[in-house]
Amino acid sequence: MWLNIHGHGLVVDAAARERAGRRLGFALGRFGDRVGQVAVHLSDVNGPRGGVDKRCRVVVELPGHGPVVVEEADADLDALIDRAADRVGRAVVRRLVRARLFSHPRP
Repeated sequence: MWLNIHGHGLVVDAAARERAGRRLGFALGRFGDRVGQVAVHLSDVNGPRGGVDKRCRVVVELPGHGPVVVEEADADLDALIDRAADRVGRAVVRRLVRARLFSHPRP
């Protein structure tokens, strides 16, 4: 799994990068080589005004199955990363199960 973390209008410190890497590694590690590139986009929508304005977009590339995209918003960056990692793990499971259930054997 190749992880790429971007910050847009938000300073992403080493602790946040490490937390995102650890949480995504835990959520996606069991899929092994079925997961390609993972891109995390962290942004601050409202700037210094506050509120529920931090957004996390996680894009997981599944070779042969297309991308899985999850978006979350929250005021707390740690909770945001945790929730996005949980959701993307469940979304990848759903995508792989559906691919297995609805794949047609080739003659």
